[in-house]
Amino acid sequence: MSNKHMAIIELAPNCEFGWENEDYSTLWWGDDNETAKPSEAEINAKATAMANRDAHIQPRTKAYPTIQEQLDMQYKDLLNSTTTWKDAIAKVKSDNPKA
Repeated sequence: MSNKHMAIIELAPNCEFGWENEDYSTLWWGDDNETAKPSEAEINAKATAMANRDAHIQPRTKAYPTIQEQLDMQYKDLLNSTTTWKDAIAKVKSDNPKA
């Protein structure tokens, strides 16, 4: 789902809507929706805010060791009383902070 689609969902949870190619002029709004249809400006602003809020996710995902590597680190940490896994995860988080 696109940022704009997710923005509508965050602005108006549980509302029925649809559109073609994210073209606001085609946005239809369910008759039973309790929330008013957001304006195009509100959708764009929310999508931008969400992109800024979530900017850390993709770089973190790429930087984390694989699950297999993490499990191996945890096992070795248990055997050796070390903190390799915790240190690796903390480094990824500090290198890619939340906005």
